[in-house]
Amino acid sequence: MPANAEHRTIAADQHQVPKPFRAFAVRSDEPEHAAQARAPYGRVHVVRTGFLDAGSLARLAAEGHSRVQIAAFSDIDYAATTLADLAAAAPGVADLVGSIASALQLTGVLGEDLASYRRSVATRIDYLAACGAGFHNDVSRHWSRCLFWVLALELADVEFVMPHAGVRIALTPGDLLVFDQTMAHGLCRPADGGQAVAASFETGDHRHQIFLTGELLLTDAQWAALGAPWLPVEAQERLGALDLMVAEFDDRSGAIKRPNALRDSMKRSTCHVDETTG
Repeated sequence: MPANAEHRTIAADQHQVPKPFRAFAVRSDEPEHAAQARAPYGRVHVVRTGFLDAGSLARLAAEGHSRVQIAAFSDIDYAATTLADLAAAAPGVADLVGSIASALQLTGVLGEDLASYRRSVATRIDYLAACGAGFHNDVSRHWSRCLFWVLALELADVEFVMPHAGVRIALTPGDLLVFDQTMAHGLCRPADGGQAVAASFETGDHRHQIFLTGELLLTDAQWAALGAPWLPVEAQERLGALDLMVAEFDDRSGAIKRPNALRDSMKRSTCHVDETTG
């Protein structure tokens, strides 16, 4: 285990699924999985890292803030960065990519090979800024084949919430989170009881949150190893699965809007693949 790192695994597989459905699954808009779907990954990983001192956290956060535009509740903005820029912002960290990769390796989602995590981290790191976050999921492009990671740089009095999995995690700077972004998620105040309340982020000294973020792209074999194999849509339909690709969520509560209108979402005839992809 990397120095000063603590890893927790939180169960996220007991889902609150609206009727008439009995399970969740996600389809892809890529031809590779046009007629398949997978269940959500049923774990959230939290690694309490120690490789960023207070000064490095502050400098990285300041650099991230300078690149994004955040005005109102639930605004989310990304900004690309480079490994050179990150090294310049955190000169006290000898190998930022390696430190993040070692922390991610604790989760085991890509297996045991540290090089796999390092390649993934080095491929792309973004700044992510938010002002709280209403409930949403991320499934477009290749994201149905990914897990997301976020490393908190600057935030206070904030929880990461996945309402349909009963997950509420209080975050502090230095926390690294790995989760399945196809499930609805948001950033809430702990006092709001798992609700994303706009008024709670409108004033005060801690309205904004800033993270580093990236993607962990999994192969079909790796998804199967995590207990979420890609299966024919007919198999997921027999399980009573609702397609998270087309679900809409109430921003405040995360409730799925109009579930009865989604009855045919898990059918081969409702494939929503972009035929121009790949």
